[in-house]
Amino acid sequence: MDKQQTERKLESFLQRMNLMGPQTDPHQMRRDILSGLTVAMALVPEAVAFSFVAHVNPLVGLYAAVIVGFITAAFGGRPGMISAAAGSLAVVMVGLVVQHGVEYLYAAVILMGIFQLIIGIMGWGKFIRMVPQPVMLGFVNGLAIVIFMAQLGQFKDADGHWLQGVPLYIMLGLVGLTMAIMYILPRFVKAIPAGLVAIILVTLLVAIFNIDTRTVGDLASVHGTLETLIFGDPNDPQLNGLHLPNVPYTWETLWIVLPYALILTVVGTTESLLTMTLIDDLTQTRGQANRECRALGSANVVAGACSTMGGCALIGQSLINISSGGRGRLSGIAASLGLLAIILAFSDYMEMVPVAALVGLMFVVVIATFDWSTLNILRGINKYDAFVVVLVTVLTVVFDLAVAVVAGVIVSALVFTWQHAQRIVVRAEEVEEDGRRIRIYQPFGPLFFASAPTFLEQFDPQNDPDCVVIDFRYSRVYDHTGVEAIDKLTRRYKKLGKKLVLKHLSPECRELLKDAKDLVEVNVSEDPHYHVSIGK
Repeated sequence: MDKQQTERKLESFLQRMNLMGPQTDPHQMRRDILSGLTVAMALVPEAVAFSFVAHVNPLVGLYAAVIVGFITAAFGGRPGMISAAAGSLAVVMVGLVVQHGVEYLYAAVILMGIFQLIIGIMGWGKFIRMVPQPVMLGFVNGLAIVIFMAQLGQFKDADGHWLQGVPLYIMLGLVGLTMAIMYILPRFVKAIPAGLVAIILVTLLVAIFNIDTRTVGDLASVHGTLETLIFGDPNDPQLNGLHLPNVPYTWETLWIVLPYALILTVVGTTESLLTMTLIDDLTQTRGQANRECRALGSANVVAGACSTMGGCALIGQSLINISSGGRGRLSGIAASLGLLAIILAFSDYMEMVPVAALVGLMFVVVIATFDWSTLNILRGINKYDAFVVVLVTVLTVVFDLAVAVVAGVIVSALVFTWQHAQRIVVRAEEVEEDGRRIRIYQPFGPLFFASAPTFLEQFDPQNDPDCVVIDFRYSRVYDHTGVEAIDKLTRRYKKLGKKLVLKHLSPECRELLKDAKDLVEVNVSEDPHYHVSIGK
């Protein structure tokens, strides 16, 4: 086989796997690899910090980032998105670890993965489309604030006191220098991610001039081995390698693990799918929600079996990747393999990286994540949508992403229901036919549980003539409450001995009627066809 045939087959394979991104050229591959290496560096302090939050060894979080990041990058539904150990999951895990130990955590991570696989197989990931735009705006802005607040902890010393004097000035100076490089460098050089250059330059500056500032090595050791990942560490009970969780396989264990697994599933899946939606908007492409759920579930099953804390999509690192030019699967794969290389061979160099450089990188991400146009949009949109944006933002900061999104969707649904309940209007007119008066009612708008009372209020059976026609040409009956409202109205007219005719109802609606079934005028060529939701 000649060289050209080999290159064509390789390119065909990369295209099928979508490893080369949208442009399918070597330049995009280079951007993906360099962007992935930038992300790998940013993942180290995040994974270490989330491990501390969950009360587990830092390697538990780092190995999770490698496993989850690689599997979701290679097989997920959103090329360019970065998944790893996540703070939103860590805050849920800590209670389980403290009360029952890490083996129960690993069991919960595996069960979370199984639930996510079920979501993907059943096709439930599509429901992410039901999240309204105001909720997305609130989610993005709230997450930007959370990322910003998470960095503030780096401005404290080992005793938990805020930095003051020279240490504070050094920290601020290095953060500012990192941000300046990231903003200025792209004006001159776009081939290399500005974040990667900024981290390297600031690290060299600190090393050459022996500047006294905190580094990644001051947080924790990030050195590990393949033996530790596969076989565990006999000196550390949290690093048990590839194995099934060492817990009693009883109903009691299931009831301990199940609530945590369900919460982790909701939080992790929601954060991943919302991050996917955000990346879709930024790249003008569309990810596959169900495929992402299946890949994330598989990743968490493997992660739990390898004694790690599992994970989900990270919006901060995903935005670093996208802003650095990463678009294809290769960027996520490079990030996970780069992180593994750091753990196995380059931990000494990574531990030299100043924390300030990574904080500066995350501050740039915060500025890029926050939707600043929201401040203008809030003055232009209706008060209900503005309330939802603010509500989701606040709840994301105060509680967590899952609570915020669920609350935002519920409030948006209630607002939608209320607004449509007010839109049903019934117009009435009287006509003469064969010497008798006939009143014709024409409802406009949806007839469902919220609008049914308003619908009934607009009829006057007591004062109407002996013949009444209700024409539903411009209305639709959406649920059983709407059908019941028609039956209730029919009973009122029958009680007064008046004739009632119903027109332009769908066949299914006619079938569901009880008292009014014989009063419907059927016109096959004009009657609409739609289904009525009755909660079966």
